[in-house]
Amino acid sequence: MRLGDGAALVVSLRWSAEQVERVGRLAWRDQRAWFEYDAAFLVRGLSISPLGLPARAGVMAGEPRLAGIHGVFADSLPDAWGQLLVDRQAQRLAILPTTLTPLDRLAVVGQRGMGALVYEPETVLAASEGAATLDDLARYAKALLQGPADAVLDELLAAGGSPGGARPKVLVGWQQGDGSITHGQVDVPAGYEPTLVKFPAPSDPDDIGAIELAYHQMAQQARLRVSSSRLLPAATGPGYFATLRFDRDTDRPDHRLHAHTLAGLLGADYRVPSLDYDHLLRVTSRLTRDQREVEMAFRYAVFNVLACNRDDHGKQFSFVMDRRGSWRLAPAYDLTFSEGPGGQHSTTVVGEGTAPGMSHLDELAKRFSVRKHGQIVAQVRDAVTRWDVVARRCGVGPASRARIGRVLVGLAQPL
Repeated sequence: MRLGDGAALVVSLRWSAEQVERVGRLAWRDQRAWFEYDAAFLVRGLSISPLGLPARAGVMAGEPRLAGIHGVFADSLPDAWGQLLVDRQAQRLAILPTTLTPLDRLAVVGQRGMGALVYEPETVLAASEGAATLDDLARYAKALLQGPADAVLDELLAAGGSPGGARPKVLVGWQQGDGSITHGQVDVPAGYEPTLVKFPAPSDPDDIGAIELAYHQMAQQARLRVSSSRLLPAATGPGYFATLRFDRDTDRPDHRLHAHTLAGLLGADYRVPSLDYDHLLRVTSRLTRDQREVEMAFRYAVFNVLACNRDDHGKQFSFVMDRRGSWRLAPAYDLTFSEGPGGQHSTTVVGEGTAPGMSHLDELAKRFSVRKHGQIVAQVRDAVTRWDVVARRCGVGPASRARIGRVLVGLAQPL
């Protein structure tokens, strides 16, 4: 699991199995990452991270706030769940997880991360000869969270060693016809859809999957950009929340898109509340140069305020770039009821995190010339007020419907 001293990673964009474009080399020295673009890639005039790694020759140092690594590569690193899997594997191999460098962890990600970035040489931790059932994987995840579970670690590593976020999850290929699944971290077979499936964490209610599905359907009614989602059957409870991966081309599932989070673009530590929706709209404007994308980012802000999605940190917003270098706002994801750290939004609205209201949304819209922002607020509010109807349809239980409903009514009334 450790790279040799002085070893470097080759960074490439794997647009598809047939189109792999070398980007540059990444090395680790003096507790810091150092990156240099390949001259051939610079000819294209593209940057994998326009704010942090502009398209220019020379070696560029990593971000001290991100443990010495650049924001775009920090995005490739697994968060809580994926990191737990890697740490458990290191312990099984008698390696202290704290001795692994960010480059060691990127080698574990290899070709299996979200987005199009891939890293060589790749450290393969587990074979993926087939997929267990979702119920099996959910049971394995629960066992791992409760303590050592070496017997199931290989299967979990093969199915989902790289996704970010705190809740257990796997990347699979899902076939709509018979509901069968297969491992899908790199490519999925023809006829399968690249899908991310989430399992409940120990602190989650049994209907957490149904709650997230209801939020996605409300967001769709509020005219946010969201990926197709559904509940996949579970042995108990309403089912597992599943959504199409936003880092894959919807028309060609075997083609990848380069993905980059807001936190990564700004070199910000997403665990430290430091961002404002002003940052989201400003970066959207700069990357996409499209006012329609800015208005969509504003719609995301309104939805998170009115739907009480306060776990809206900098990794909860992403942008995707296609092979031509065109950027757009990624579909909204991780939409669910969250009362946030200390009851506050992780991302503030023009400085207000505790109780952002219409005056704050008005000011945000004014700063970025969002036309008809009052109409956007009304559309989102109308969608959120349908919570009970949508939640019933999605299988949310009575206790969750009532608990969340009370909060959403209180947020909608002042507007």
